[in-house]
Formats: sequence, structure tokens, C-alpha cells
Amino acid sequence: MTRAAVIGTAIEFYDLALFGLAAAIVFNDQFFPADAPLAGTLGSFTAFAVGFLARPIGGVVFGHIGDRVGRKPALVLTLLLMGLATTGIGLLPAYDQVGLTAPILLVLLRLVQGFGAGAEYAGALVLVAETSAPRRRGLRAAFPGMGVQIGILIATLVFTAVAPLPSFTSWGWRVPFLLSLVGVGVGLVCRIRVPESELFERERAHGVSRFPALEVFRRQPRSLLIAAGINAPYGAIGYIMNVFVLSYVTGTLGLPATVGLIANVCSAAIGIVLMPLFGLLADRVGRRPVFLGATLALSVFAFPMFWLVDTGRPELVIFAVTLGYGVFVTAMFAVLASILTELFGTRYRYSGIAISREWTAALTSGPAPLVAASLVAGAGGASWPIALLLVGLATIAFLTVLLAPETRAKNLDERVSQEPVGSGAVI
Repeated sequence: MTRAAVIGTAIEFYDLALFGLAAAIVFNDQFFPADAPLAGTLGSFTAFAVGFLARPIGGVVFGHIGDRVGRKPALVLTLLLMGLATTGIGLLPAYDQVGLTAPILLVLLRLVQGFGAGAEYAGALVLVAETSAPRRRGLRAAFPGMGVQIGILIATLVFTAVAPLPSFTSWGWRVPFLLSLVGVGVGLVCRIRVPESELFERERAHGVSRFPALEVFRRQPRSLLIAAGINAPYGAIGYIMNVFVLSYVTGTLGLPATVGLIANVCSAAIGIVLMPLFGLLADRVGRRPVFLGATLALSVFAFPMFWLVDTGRPELVIFAVTLGYGVFVTAMFAVLASILTELFGTRYRYSGIAISREWTAALTSGPAPLVAASLVAGAGGASWPIALLLVGLATIAFLTVLLAPETRAKNLDERVSQEPVGSGAVI
């Protein structure tokens, strides 16, 4: 169960990471006019952001399927959609071949990719959490996050391998996208063999919700607000770190693309190791202390991180990004997994997580690199607005978690009839 969730999530986040990397490095030249570099960069990040507009719709649709039909069918469908869309991007004609048709097709496939991504991580998270012992759920729920980091790592390694090729800007960048088709095959084999969640099956025996998305709004509005209030700033922080900074290092600082790519590789590698450790720590001391500590550390490190990046020294850039993303953001991500699954009842857990994650992703995560690039342009290339933005986002997440219940060791088999209060107990 856990292995299938991790493998499937790794494959799908390989797809998402590829788009982010290509948006930061190559899409501005491939799908936009070559004689307007700033417009190309903004257009590339706009295409990146557009995919997030489809994620809330995908979250509602696949959350509905997951809560009514089953967790497994939803996960199979999301894998297919994302993989085929990613492969299609690798086959698109460039701007100098078909003009404006190129960015239009890119945006359309990005929308399909975003639609499939709308409930991928939520489904993997629910499937793993619902099969975990309460006192080990923090650890187990962190494993899909490992899949995310593995996908980012593989995507970055593959992209780094093809980036030095003389043919990179003509056709070499397409190779990682076409390889997604292989991943789809592997992921389908894994997910088709996975049994359905027993907790969902027991809930289905009592009768599933007709409209789980509406029911979660009616019965757990406070949980939705808390989940959204945590995920919105977290998502923006993550994409600023591993998408915008890559563009900033190459475009503003003039460093080779490999510097930013190596920084992302190191961040993902550290994240894979630390993710379960932070999940285990959350099982020992609670969800809130670990998350609060991570947001506080990130706030303190935001300005020093960009001071290090602005030196232009590759080793300092790599160290700064690895510490900021690989440690602090990883800690937030690991604990967010168990927080989200423990906030919602089984009847609408898939929908609750997908809605709270994807609507905030559309509002904050997708536009984050574009906003960051605009702020840097407005500041004449200075990085201080981005550091200040990171402090503000971390503060919002910190304050929201202060309002959240401590849900450590909560029994997910209980049927939720009221909002979690205090310790998160339900009746």
C-alpha cells in the first residue's frame, strides 16, 4: 500500500517538477518570442501558474470519485491524465514553427496536467493514512511526501543530464517529458494491484455521502479554513524555493543552470532522508510543535538565504537552497501530511484535503514564481522583496497552526460529527 502510493506520487510529481524546471530554463525560448526575454520569462511562469487553475476543479471531481467510488479508482485516473499530458508536452511544436499556437497548446496540456494533479497527492495521502496505526501515522503519512521528493529528484537529475547537450534547446529538453510514458506504465501496474482502503470500505457499508464536497463544507468549515490557511503559504513557499530561485540564479545572477539544478537535487535528496524523520518526530512530540518550529526557522533564515544566494558563489547557492528547502520546507511538508488527514472525517476526507489544498494552490502556489519574478523586476533585480515575502508567508502558516487542534494519535475510524476542538477528539 505504502509502496504503491510512494511510487505513484513520485511519478506524478516527476511530471510536475519537469514543467517547473522547463518553465524556469527553456520554455521562454521554446514557446515565446526569442527577442523578448523578460516577456518570455513572465509568459513561461504564467503558463506554469495556469495549470493551477485546473487543480481545484480536478480536486472536486476526483475527490468526489475518491469519497464515493473509492480511493483506488481516483488514483489510477489521475496518474493517466498527468502522464499523458506530460508526454504530449514533449511532442509540442515550438514558437518558431507554429507561432502563437505553441503557447496555446502548452497552456492546454498544462491545464490537463493540472486537472489530473488536483487530487493526486491527496489520494495517496488518504490511502496511506487510513491504513496506518494512530501512533505511527505521522511517520507513514510522510511517505507520500517522500514520493514527491523522489519525483522532484529524478526529474531534476534527468533534466540536469540533458541540459549540457548541444541539442538541449532544440530537442534534448523533450526527452525527460517523453520518458513520463514509461513512468505511467510502472505506476499503473503498482496502483491497479493496490487493495482499497478498509476504512473506506467500512464507511461505504454505512452509506457514502452523495455530495462529499458539499458535506465537508457544511460539517467541517473550520477544518477547511485551517487546512487552507496552512497550505496556502506553504505551497507558495515551496514553489518560490524550487522554481523561482532556479530562474533567479540563471536569469538575474547569470550563473549556469546546473548550479540551480544541483541545488534542487541536493534539496530533494536531503528531503527524502529527513521526511520520515520529521514524521516520526511529529508522532513523538505532536504535529504543532514540529510545524511551528519549521516556520519559525524559515522566517529567521529567509534573508540570510538570499544573502548567500546573491554572492553568486555556486557552493553558497547550493547550501542556502538545500537548507531552506531541503530542511525547513521538508519539515513543514512532512507534518502537514498528518495534519490534513486528521482534520477530516472518512466520509469526505479525500474531498476535504483536495479542496483545501487545490483551491489554495490555484490562488498562491501557481502564481508564486510569477509574483516573485515581478517583485524582483520591480526592485531592479534586488532579492530583498522575496525574502520579505517568505517571512510573511511563514508567519501566516505559523499563526494558522496556532489555531489548529493537536491531532496526534487521533483515531480515524471514529465518525466525525463535530469540528475537532482542543486535542482533536470527536464524538
